[in-house]
Amino acid sequence: MDREERLKYLRIALIAFGIIFIAGVPAMMMFIWPSGWGWTPSQPEYEQMIMGIYATLGVFLILAAKDPMANASLIWFTVWSSIVHGGIMLAQAIADSTDRANLLGDVPALFLVAAVLWYLMPKKSDTR
Repeated sequence: MDREERLKYLRIALIAFGIIFIAGVPAMMMFIWPSGWGWTPSQPEYEQMIMGIYATLGVFLILAAKDPMANASLIWFTVWSSIVHGGIMLAQAIADSTDRANLLGDVPALFLVAAVLWYLMPKKSDTR
């Protein structure tokens, strides 16, 4: 995939992930699949914090779609923070049997976000 094609799909991914972070995360945590996207028992303070952080990140990802290369540090922050967040949650879900549903919910979702953005970010060697 050449640089321009990567940027095209990166813009689409940034907008899609931005919308998911703004609307999808709260919907999954509160209505659609709380056991796969929250912790048991429910922790409203934690959930509000996560929803606020991801909604804010979502807005900035949408804004970054206008010029992804000028916002590379934000995109790489999203990649690496998703890996760290997913890794910590993976360990916690393995250790705590009441949170195993997260192994099928938000843990793989975080790794998916990281993988897609990592793949689509143009590489320095990608000069085509």
